[in-house]
Amino acid sequence: VQLVESGGGSVQAGGSLRLSCAASRLHYDFDNFSMGWFRQAPGKEREAIAAIDKRNGPTFYAESVKGRFPIAKDNANHTLYLQMNSLKPEDTATYYCAADIRPLGLRQTYGYWGKGTQVTVS
Repeated sequence: VQLVESGGGSVQAGGSLRLSCAASRLHYDFDNFSMGWFRQAPGKEREAIAAIDKRNGPTFYAESVKGRFPIAKDNANHTLYLQMNSLKPEDTATYYCAADIRPLGLRQTYGYWGKGTQVTVS
């Protein structure tokens, strides 16, 4: 499984960005994958921020992004999205997507990871 994130960049506080995660080399139907978004700021541990279970299952959000960063999964295009609204300087981090056939929610034990995309909020 290959995951490639895009959509990061620099934005002013209060602005928006939409991250995408394109999946390829899948061994199963994309719909059978649970997926999540994680972020890591310099000097901090990686944080799980949003996830969606397989087969349009439930979504999960960290308190830090709840109500601001809706997650969405496009099964037809094998793409995961994270719409980032009302961005704050503390949202600055490298953002990673992850996938697994298990329903992991916000746990960190996903089996497949992308290489990340940088988001900077000033």
